Amino acid sequence: MKTAVVIVAAGRGERSGGMPGGTPKQYRLLAGKPVLGHAIDAFAASMAVDGIKVVIRQEDQELFRDLTSVSGRKVLPPAIGGPTRQASVMAGLVALEPAKPEHVLIHDAARPFITGDVIGRVIDGLQQAEAVLPAVRVSDTLKRAERGIVTASVNREGLWAAQTPQGFHFDRILAAHRAAADARRDDFTDDTQLIEWAGGEVSIVEGSAGNVKLTSGDDFALAEGRAGRAGADIRSGTGFDVHAFCPGDHVWLCGVRVPHGMALAGHSDADVGLHALTDALLGAIGDGDIGAHFPPSDPRWKGAASHLFLADAAERLRRRGGRILNVDVTLICEAPKIGPHRDAMRARVAEILGIPPERVGVKATTTEGLGFTGRREGIAATAIASVAMP
Repeated sequence: MKTAVVIVAAGRGERSGGMPGGTPKQYRLLAGKPVLGHAIDAFAASMAVDGIKVVIRQEDQELFRDLTSVSGRKVLPPAIGGPTRQASVMAGLVALEPAKPEHVLIHDAARPFITGDVIGRVIDGLQQAEAVLPAVRVSDTLKRAERGIVTASVNREGLWAAQTPQGFHFDRILAAHRAAADARRDDFTDDTQLIEWAGGEVSIVEGSAGNVKLTSGDDFALAEGRAGRAGADIRSGTGFDVHAFCPGDHVWLCGVRVPHGMALAGHSDADVGLHALTDALLGAIGDGDIGAHFPPSDPRWKGAASHLFLADAAERLRRRGGRILNVDVTLICEAPKIGPHRDAMRARVAEILGIPPERVGVKATTTEGLGFTGRREGIAATAIASVAMP
Protein backbone atom coordinates (compact mmCIF):
# COMPACT_ATOMS: atom_id res chain seq x y z
CA MET A 1 0.00 0.00 0.00
CA LYS A 2 1.53 3.30 -1.08
CA THR A 3 -0.95 5.88 0.24
CA ALA A 4 -3.53 5.31 2.97
CA VAL A 5 -5.99 7.67 4.61
CA VAL A 6 -7.05 7.90 8.24
CA ILE A 7 -10.39 9.66 8.71
CA VAL A 8 -11.03 10.65 12.31
CA ALA A 9 -14.72 10.14 13.08
CA ALA A 10 -14.81 9.28 16.77
CA GLY A 11 -15.93 12.66 18.13
CA ARG A 12 -19.36 13.66 19.37
CA GLY A 13 -19.67 17.13 17.81
CA GLU A 14 -21.84 18.59 20.58
CA ARG A 15 -21.66 22.10 19.11
CA SER A 16 -23.24 21.06 15.81
CA GLY A 17 -26.61 20.29 17.33
CA GLY A 18 -26.51 16.69 16.10
CA MET A 19 -29.63 14.90 14.98
CA PRO A 20 -32.73 13.64 16.76
CA GLY A 21 -31.71 10.88 19.13
CA GLY A 22 -28.21 12.29 19.60
CA THR A 23 -26.70 11.05 16.33
CA PRO A 24 -23.19 12.55 16.07
CA LYS A 25 -22.50 15.17 13.42
CA GLN A 26 -20.38 12.92 11.18
CA TYR A 27 -23.48 10.79 10.53
CA ARG A 28 -25.82 13.74 10.11
CA LEU A 29 -27.33 13.86 6.61
CA LEU A 30 -26.04 16.49 4.22
CA ALA A 31 -27.86 16.57 0.85
CA GLY A 32 -29.14 13.07 1.61
CA LYS A 33 -25.76 11.58 2.53
CA PRO A 34 -23.99 11.44 5.93
CA VAL A 35 -21.20 13.99 6.36
CA LEU A 36 -18.70 11.16 6.80
CA GLY A 37 -19.93 9.61 3.55
CA HIS A 38 -19.00 12.76 1.63
CA ALA A 39 -15.46 12.61 3.02
CA ILE A 40 -15.08 8.89 2.31
CA ASP A 41 -16.31 9.26 -1.26
CA ALA A 42 -13.83 12.06 -1.97
CA PHE A 43 -10.86 9.89 -1.01
CA ALA A 44 -12.29 6.75 -2.62
CA ALA A 45 -12.52 8.68 -5.88
CA SER A 46 -8.80 9.51 -5.87
CA MET A 47 -6.69 7.15 -7.97
CA ALA A 48 -3.74 7.96 -5.67
CA VAL A 49 -5.46 6.57 -2.53
CA ASP A 50 -5.14 2.84 -1.89
CA GLY A 51 -7.03 2.36 1.37
CA ILE A 52 -9.19 4.28 3.85
CA LYS A 53 -9.17 3.55 7.59
CA VAL A 54 -11.97 5.31 9.47
CA VAL A 55 -11.63 5.70 13.24
CA ILE A 56 -14.99 5.48 14.99
CA ARG A 57 -16.46 5.13 18.47
CA GLN A 58 -17.30 1.66 19.69
CA GLU A 59 -21.01 2.52 19.90
CA ASP A 60 -21.11 3.85 16.31
CA GLN A 61 -20.33 0.54 14.61
CA GLU A 62 -23.88 -0.01 13.35
CA LEU A 63 -24.05 3.54 11.96
CA PHE A 64 -20.73 2.97 10.21
CA ARG A 65 -21.82 -0.36 8.72
CA ASP A 66 -24.94 1.24 7.27
CA LEU A 67 -22.87 4.08 5.82
CA THR A 68 -20.19 1.96 4.18
CA SER A 69 -22.37 -0.81 2.77
CA VAL A 70 -22.07 0.92 -0.64
CA SER A 71 -18.77 2.78 -0.21
CA GLY A 72 -16.50 0.56 -2.30
CA ARG A 73 -13.58 -1.69 -1.60
CA LYS A 74 -11.08 0.98 -0.57
CA VAL A 75 -12.80 1.32 2.81
CA LEU A 76 -11.02 -0.91 5.33
CA PRO A 77 -12.48 -2.27 8.58
CA PRO A 78 -12.74 0.61 11.07
CA ALA A 79 -10.50 1.25 14.05
CA ILE A 80 -11.92 2.13 17.45
CA GLY A 81 -10.94 5.58 18.68
CA GLY A 82 -9.72 6.83 22.02
CA PRO A 83 -10.74 9.59 24.44
CA THR A 84 -9.03 12.37 22.44
CA ARG A 85 -8.53 13.15 18.78
CA GLN A 86 -4.82 12.49 19.22
CA ALA A 87 -5.49 9.05 20.68
CA SER A 88 -7.95 8.27 17.89
CA VAL A 89 -5.43 9.16 15.20
CA MET A 90 -2.84 6.93 16.83
CA ALA A 91 -5.37 4.07 16.92
CA GLY A 92 -5.91 4.49 13.18
CA LEU A 93 -2.17 4.55 12.48
CA VAL A 94 -1.52 1.45 14.57
CA ALA A 95 -4.34 -0.36 12.76
CA LEU A 96 -2.72 0.52 9.41
CA GLU A 97 0.78 -0.53 10.47
CA PRO A 98 0.54 -4.13 9.15
CA ALA A 99 -0.27 -2.78 5.66
CA LYS A 100 3.00 -0.79 5.70
CA PRO A 101 1.82 2.27 3.73
CA GLU A 102 4.51 4.63 2.54
CA HIS A 103 2.38 7.74 3.02
CA VAL A 104 -0.68 8.53 5.11
CA LEU A 105 -3.19 11.37 4.93
CA ILE A 106 -5.05 12.27 8.14
CA HIS A 107 -8.44 13.93 7.71
CA ASP A 108 -11.26 15.16 9.92
CA ALA A 109 -14.63 13.58 9.13
CA ALA A 110 -16.32 16.95 9.67
CA ARG A 111 -14.73 18.34 6.47
CA PRO A 112 -17.06 16.89 3.80
CA PHE A 113 -16.06 19.22 0.95
CA ILE A 114 -12.49 18.05 0.42
CA THR A 115 -11.63 18.02 -3.29
CA GLY A 116 -9.39 15.91 -5.46
CA ASP A 117 -7.21 18.93 -6.18
CA VAL A 118 -6.32 19.42 -2.51
CA ILE A 119 -5.76 15.68 -2.02
CA GLY A 120 -3.47 15.68 -5.04
CA ARG A 121 -1.46 18.68 -3.82
CA VAL A 122 -0.88 17.09 -0.42
CA ILE A 123 0.25 13.78 -1.93
CA ASP A 124 2.50 15.52 -4.47
CA GLY A 125 4.02 17.61 -1.68
CA LEU A 126 5.20 14.49 0.12
CA GLN A 127 7.69 13.83 -2.68
CA GLN A 128 9.91 16.57 -1.24
CA ALA A 129 8.54 17.32 2.24
CA GLU A 130 8.53 15.53 5.57
CA ALA A 131 4.96 16.62 6.28
CA VAL A 132 2.43 18.62 4.26
CA LEU A 133 -0.26 20.95 5.58
CA PRO A 134 -3.05 22.29 3.34
CA ALA A 135 -3.94 25.78 4.50
CA VAL A 136 -5.49 29.07 3.41
CA ARG A 137 -4.18 32.53 4.18
CA VAL A 138 -5.99 34.32 6.99
CA SER A 139 -7.99 37.15 5.43
CA ASP A 140 -10.04 38.41 8.38
CA THR A 141 -8.78 41.02 10.80
CA LEU A 142 -7.78 39.29 14.02
CA LYS A 143 -8.32 40.65 17.53
CA ARG A 144 -7.09 39.54 20.92
CA ALA A 145 -9.59 40.04 23.75
CA GLU A 146 -9.93 39.48 27.47
CA ARG A 147 -13.28 39.27 29.24
CA GLY A 148 -15.05 40.45 26.08
CA ILE A 149 -12.87 43.55 25.60
CA VAL A 150 -10.44 43.91 22.69
CA THR A 151 -6.90 44.27 23.96
CA ALA A 152 -4.95 44.20 20.71
CA SER A 153 -5.10 43.73 16.94
CA VAL A 154 -3.07 40.82 15.59
CA ASN A 155 -0.95 41.23 12.48
CA ARG A 156 -2.24 38.59 10.06
CA GLU A 157 0.85 38.72 7.84
CA GLY A 158 2.20 35.19 7.45
CA LEU A 159 -0.79 33.60 9.20
CA TRP A 160 -2.46 30.54 7.69
CA ALA A 161 -5.57 28.60 8.71
CA ALA A 162 -4.77 24.88 8.88
CA GLN A 163 -6.96 22.31 7.17
CA THR A 164 -6.96 18.55 6.59
CA PRO A 165 -6.01 16.14 5.08
CA GLN A 166 -2.49 16.56 6.40
CA GLY A 167 0.09 14.34 4.73
CA PHE A 168 2.95 12.38 6.27
CA HIS A 169 5.47 9.66 5.71
CA PHE A 170 3.80 6.87 7.63
CA ASP A 171 6.72 5.69 9.78
CA ARG A 172 7.58 9.27 10.77
CA ILE A 173 4.12 10.29 11.99
CA LEU A 174 3.56 6.98 13.82
CA ALA A 175 6.88 7.41 15.60
CA ALA A 176 5.94 10.99 16.58
CA HIS A 177 2.60 9.81 17.99
CA ARG A 178 4.29 7.08 20.00
CA ALA A 179 6.87 9.52 21.33
CA ALA A 180 4.13 11.92 22.40
CA ALA A 181 2.28 9.10 24.15
CA ASP A 182 5.46 8.08 25.98
CA ALA A 183 5.93 11.73 27.03
CA ARG A 184 2.30 11.82 28.26
CA ARG A 185 1.51 14.64 25.81
CA ASP A 186 -2.09 14.57 24.62
CA ASP A 187 -2.64 18.29 23.97
CA PHE A 188 -1.82 18.49 20.25
CA THR A 189 -4.72 19.85 18.21
CA ASP A 190 -3.51 18.58 14.84
CA ASP A 191 -0.94 16.12 13.57
CA THR A 192 1.54 18.53 12.00
CA GLN A 193 2.07 19.88 15.53
CA LEU A 194 3.52 16.50 16.49
CA ILE A 195 6.02 16.70 13.63
CA GLU A 196 6.99 20.22 14.76
CA TRP A 197 7.32 19.01 18.36
CA ALA A 198 9.51 16.13 17.18
CA GLY A 199 11.83 18.55 15.41
CA GLY A 200 10.52 18.03 11.90
CA GLU A 201 9.59 20.51 9.18
CA VAL A 202 6.10 21.06 7.79
CA SER A 203 5.49 22.40 4.29
CA ILE A 204 2.34 24.30 3.32
CA VAL A 205 0.34 23.72 0.14
CA GLU A 206 -2.70 25.69 -0.94
CA GLY A 207 -5.89 24.44 0.66
CA SER A 208 -9.40 25.40 -0.38
CA ALA A 209 -11.75 28.03 0.99
CA GLY A 210 -14.56 25.52 0.57
CA ASN A 211 -12.83 22.86 2.68
CA VAL A 212 -14.63 24.01 5.81
CA LYS A 213 -15.01 22.11 9.06
CA LEU A 214 -18.62 21.74 10.18
CA THR A 215 -18.82 22.72 13.84
CA SER A 216 -21.99 24.67 14.61
CA GLY A 217 -25.60 24.42 13.56
CA ASP A 218 -25.06 27.48 11.34
CA ASP A 219 -22.25 25.63 9.57
CA PHE A 220 -24.66 22.84 8.70
CA ALA A 221 -27.28 25.24 7.39
CA LEU A 222 -24.75 26.82 5.02
CA ALA A 223 -23.34 23.42 4.04
CA GLU A 224 -26.78 22.05 3.23
CA GLY A 225 -27.35 24.87 0.79
CA ARG A 226 -23.94 24.36 -0.76
CA ALA A 227 -24.33 20.60 -1.06
CA GLY A 228 -27.74 21.02 -2.60
CA ARG A 229 -26.39 23.44 -5.18
CA ALA A 230 -23.43 21.16 -5.86
CA GLY A 231 -25.69 18.25 -6.62
CA ALA A 232 -28.26 20.18 -8.64
CA ASP A 233 -26.43 20.05 -11.99
CA ILE A 234 -26.97 16.45 -13.04
CA ARG A 235 -25.58 15.55 -16.46
CA SER A 236 -25.53 12.45 -18.64
CA GLY A 237 -23.26 11.37 -21.47
CA THR A 238 -23.49 8.47 -23.91
CA GLY A 239 -20.88 6.47 -25.75
CA PHE A 240 -20.82 3.92 -28.57
CA ASP A 241 -17.96 1.83 -29.92
CA VAL A 242 -17.34 -1.06 -32.31
CA HIS A 243 -14.38 -3.37 -32.86
CA ALA A 244 -14.05 -6.14 -35.41
CA PHE A 245 -12.84 -9.64 -34.63
CA CYS A 246 -9.35 -10.76 -35.64
CA PRO A 247 -7.30 -13.92 -34.96
CA GLY A 248 -6.61 -14.48 -31.26
CA ASP A 249 -7.65 -16.41 -28.18
CA HIS A 250 -9.23 -13.77 -25.91
CA VAL A 251 -10.99 -10.42 -25.83
CA TRP A 252 -10.83 -7.60 -23.28
CA LEU A 253 -14.30 -6.48 -22.19
CA CYS A 254 -14.91 -3.94 -19.40
CA GLY A 255 -11.39 -4.47 -18.12
CA VAL A 256 -11.65 -8.28 -17.90
CA ARG A 257 -9.75 -10.79 -20.04
CA VAL A 258 -12.36 -13.17 -21.48
CA PRO A 259 -11.23 -16.36 -23.26
CA HIS A 260 -12.61 -16.55 -26.80
CA GLY A 261 -11.80 -18.07 -30.17
CA MET A 262 -11.09 -14.61 -31.60
CA ALA A 263 -9.59 -11.30 -30.50
CA LEU A 264 -10.73 -7.74 -31.13
CA ALA A 265 -8.73 -5.59 -33.55
CA GLY A 266 -7.70 -2.12 -32.44
CA HIS A 267 -4.80 0.24 -31.83
CA SER A 268 -5.09 -0.33 -28.05
CA ASP A 269 -6.39 -3.50 -26.40
CA ALA A 270 -9.72 -2.84 -28.19
CA ASP A 271 -11.84 -3.02 -25.03
CA VAL A 272 -15.08 -1.93 -26.65
CA GLY A 273 -16.90 -1.59 -23.30
CA LEU A 274 -14.34 0.71 -21.69
CA HIS A 275 -14.04 2.76 -24.90
CA ALA A 276 -17.78 3.41 -24.96
CA LEU A 277 -17.80 4.27 -21.26
CA THR A 278 -14.83 6.64 -21.66
CA ASP A 279 -16.74 8.53 -24.35
CA ALA A 280 -19.83 8.62 -22.10
CA LEU A 281 -17.89 10.31 -19.28
CA LEU A 282 -16.19 12.74 -21.66
CA GLY A 283 -19.56 13.55 -23.18
CA ALA A 284 -21.06 14.31 -19.78
CA ILE A 285 -18.47 17.04 -19.23
CA GLY A 286 -18.27 18.22 -22.86
CA ASP A 287 -14.60 17.29 -23.24
CA GLY A 288 -14.35 15.74 -26.69
CA ASP A 289 -13.98 12.00 -27.16
CA ILE A 290 -11.47 9.23 -26.67
CA GLY A 291 -9.88 9.81 -30.07
CA ALA A 292 -9.18 13.47 -29.26
CA HIS A 293 -7.23 12.59 -26.11
CA PHE A 294 -5.71 9.27 -27.22
CA PRO A 295 -5.43 9.41 -31.03
CA PRO A 296 -4.79 6.06 -32.73
CA SER A 297 -2.05 7.77 -34.74
CA ASP A 298 0.01 8.18 -31.54
CA PRO A 299 2.36 5.20 -31.09
CA ARG A 300 2.28 5.69 -27.29
CA TRP A 301 -1.14 4.04 -27.20
CA LYS A 302 -0.26 1.02 -29.34
CA GLY A 303 -1.55 -1.97 -27.38
CA ALA A 304 -2.37 0.21 -24.35
CA ALA A 305 -4.71 -1.05 -21.65
CA SER A 306 -8.01 0.78 -21.99
CA HIS A 307 -8.38 1.32 -18.25
CA LEU A 308 -5.86 4.16 -18.72
CA PHE A 309 -8.34 5.98 -20.97
CA LEU A 310 -11.26 5.51 -18.57
CA ALA A 311 -9.23 6.59 -15.54
CA ASP A 312 -8.13 9.73 -17.41
CA ALA A 313 -11.74 10.63 -18.24
CA ALA A 314 -12.72 10.15 -14.58
CA GLU A 315 -9.85 12.36 -13.45
CA ARG A 316 -10.91 15.09 -15.92
CA LEU A 317 -14.36 14.97 -14.36
CA ARG A 318 -13.01 15.22 -10.81
CA ARG A 319 -10.71 18.13 -11.65
CA ARG A 320 -13.89 20.01 -12.56
CA GLY A 321 -15.34 19.20 -9.14
CA GLY A 322 -17.73 16.53 -10.42
CA ARG A 323 -18.55 13.07 -9.14
CA ILE A 324 -19.83 9.97 -10.87
CA LEU A 325 -23.35 8.94 -9.88
CA ASN A 326 -23.63 5.76 -11.92
CA VAL A 327 -22.54 4.16 -15.21
CA ASP A 328 -24.13 1.50 -17.37
CA VAL A 329 -22.63 -0.50 -20.26
CA THR A 330 -24.43 -2.74 -22.76
CA LEU A 331 -22.31 -5.20 -24.75
CA ILE A 332 -23.83 -6.29 -28.08
CA CYS A 333 -22.57 -9.63 -29.38
CA GLU A 334 -23.50 -13.22 -30.11
CA ALA A 335 -20.39 -14.48 -28.32
CA PRO A 336 -18.63 -14.73 -25.94
CA LYS A 337 -21.15 -15.18 -23.14
CA ILE A 338 -21.04 -12.19 -20.81
CA GLY A 339 -23.05 -13.57 -17.87
CA PRO A 340 -20.23 -15.59 -16.25
CA HIS A 341 -17.98 -12.51 -16.26
CA ARG A 342 -20.53 -9.81 -15.38
CA ASP A 343 -19.64 -9.44 -11.69
CA ALA A 344 -15.92 -9.30 -12.44
CA MET A 345 -16.57 -6.62 -15.06
CA ARG A 346 -18.66 -4.54 -12.68
CA ALA A 347 -16.01 -4.84 -9.99
CA ARG A 348 -13.22 -3.84 -12.38
CA VAL A 349 -15.08 -0.80 -13.73
CA ALA A 350 -15.89 0.26 -10.15
CA GLU A 351 -12.21 -0.08 -9.23
CA ILE A 352 -11.07 2.03 -12.18
CA LEU A 353 -13.61 4.76 -11.46
CA GLY A 354 -13.31 4.64 -7.67
CA ILE A 355 -17.03 4.11 -7.13
CA PRO A 356 -19.00 1.30 -5.46
CA PRO A 357 -19.88 -1.69 -7.70
CA GLU A 358 -23.54 -0.99 -6.93
CA ARG A 359 -23.22 2.08 -9.14
CA VAL A 360 -22.01 0.08 -12.15
CA GLY A 361 -24.27 -1.77 -14.59
CA VAL A 362 -23.04 -4.25 -17.21
CA LYS A 363 -25.55 -5.90 -19.53
CA ALA A 364 -25.39 -7.92 -22.73
CA THR A 365 -27.72 -8.50 -25.65
CA THR A 366 -27.67 -10.00 -29.13
CA THR A 367 -29.10 -8.71 -32.42
CA GLU A 368 -30.89 -12.00 -33.09
CA GLY A 369 -28.45 -12.90 -35.85
CA LEU A 370 -28.89 -9.59 -37.67
CA GLY A 371 -26.14 -7.20 -38.74
CA PHE A 372 -22.39 -7.46 -38.25
CA THR A 373 -22.71 -8.53 -34.62
CA GLY A 374 -25.26 -11.15 -35.64
CA ARG A 375 -22.82 -12.45 -38.22
CA ARG A 376 -20.18 -12.64 -35.46
CA GLU A 377 -17.93 -10.14 -37.21
CA GLY A 378 -17.31 -8.04 -34.10
CA ILE A 379 -18.67 -6.58 -30.86
CA ALA A 380 -20.41 -3.26 -30.21
CA ALA A 381 -21.05 -1.47 -26.95
CA THR A 382 -23.19 1.40 -25.74
CA ALA A 383 -22.70 3.23 -22.45
CA ILE A 384 -24.28 5.96 -20.40
CA ALA A 385 -22.80 7.88 -17.47
CA SER A 386 -24.61 10.14 -15.03
CA VAL A 387 -22.54 12.71 -13.14
CA ALA A 388 -23.11 15.56 -10.68
CA MET A 389 -21.29 18.81 -11.37
CA PRO A 390 -20.92 21.83 -9.05
